[in-house]
Amino acid sequence: MSLMPAPPLIITPGEPAGIGTEISLKAWHAGMRGICLMGDPDHIAQTARSLGIRANFYEISKPSLYDYGTTALAIIPVAWKKMPIAGHPDLMNAPVIIDAIRQAVLWSQSGTAAGIVTNPIQKSCLYEAGFSFPGHTEYISSLAKTMPGGPLMMLACDKLRVVPATVHIPLNKVPNSITVALIIEKCTLMHYCLQASFGIKYPRIAICGLNPHAGEDGRMGEEDDTVIAPAIHQLVSSGINATGPHSADTLFYTEARETYDAVLGMYHDQVLIPLKTIDFFGGVNITLGLDFVRTSPDHGTGLDIAGRGVARADSLIAAINMAKRLIDSTSA
Repeated sequence: MSLMPAPPLIITPGEPAGIGTEISLKAWHAGMRGICLMGDPDHIAQTARSLGIRANFYEISKPSLYDYGTTALAIIPVAWKKMPIAGHPDLMNAPVIIDAIRQAVLWSQSGTAAGIVTNPIQKSCLYEAGFSFPGHTEYISSLAKTMPGGPLMMLACDKLRVVPATVHIPLNKVPNSITVALIIEKCTLMHYCLQASFGIKYPRIAICGLNPHAGEDGRMGEEDDTVIAPAIHQLVSSGINATGPHSADTLFYTEARETYDAVLGMYHDQVLIPLKTIDFFGGVNITLGLDFVRTSPDHGTGLDIAGRGVARADSLIAAINMAKRLIDSTSA
């Protein structure tokens, strides 16, 4: 009996004036298969010509029509209100960008697509058009069924996995946003996802302190002793291998990274700076705790280099490979 091939992954267009189309074409040209790219066929063909890539593609209306017998790139047409100009986002295209994400989520939830890999969006442009979510992850999560503690934004590369407990909020709001319950929820979901999605039987989770030197016994802040440490104690009591609070400035060097499988940080930059320093081009953004697989490259829209042909596809390729790995883990 022959097995049916897995449904394809959807690659969303993201901001069409950015580097999304360019890196998607480069990823396909590098051998990525089992993907459907959403976008305007004329814009994609124009971008391919500018890159010197022979644009061998075909159009389909939905991922279930993906042709497994060809190496040509499958395109799901998206009709931009204004033809994109590299480096110059247009507010008229904002609703189309948002709707493309929504449609990709629906296809993934129905099983028509295996999951989605999202190209970066220009949030400032979407905000001007009335977009009310702090970011991509929050919008996608609003469309999904999330597990307790989710969504969980994990950034991963070959040498490090990190999760920020708080994400797109001002730094001065972080201390009051961190609670015992929040840390327990995030770590419990991390523990489950490290087992279910990464095959780690006994996950080791290192938890960052909030303040310098993890508060240094309260002399540099009380949150480490009054919030983070009690949460760790409860996690350990429940059978989760959590340690900390650790001083973040000594948690990311090579030998230290051998002592854990993932890190929970207290705020966005605390854990994203180390990961991007270690592997800027190979980092992947994973949204865990959803009812479908979603990954994305760990960089922005690249408006400053859009249209120049110099954008690297490494992170998008890593995001596609990571999505396939997560899909294989959940279907095993």
